[in-house]
Amino acid sequence: MEAMTAIELTDNEFLRQFEATFDDKMAKIEYSLQERKIFLTKISMPEGTEGHMNDFIVSVFNEVEDRNISLVPTSPEIAKFMRSNRRKYKKLLPVGINI
Repeated sequence: MEAMTAIELTDNEFLRQFEATFDDKMAKIEYSLQERKIFLTKISMPEGTEGHMNDFIVSVFNEVEDRNISLVPTSPEIAKFMRSNRRKYKKLLPVGINI
């Protein structure tokens, strides 16, 4: 298991985004929830926090897995991460969706 920085993840349901703070700057992953699927539509990493992006995505993927719902990465950065880690996270994709 790879070492990962502990991230305090917040689900801001009102704004429909996951939030995490790195170096006192807030990173966000916006989402849209439909039926039993969550669409990750946009990721915003403040300048200087880009190095935390993969850990942030992993923490969101873990949260989605804990909720037992499917994940559809529509953000190019998140789709790229999903492709790079296909074997590990393939089970999160809805049936019939390939990344």
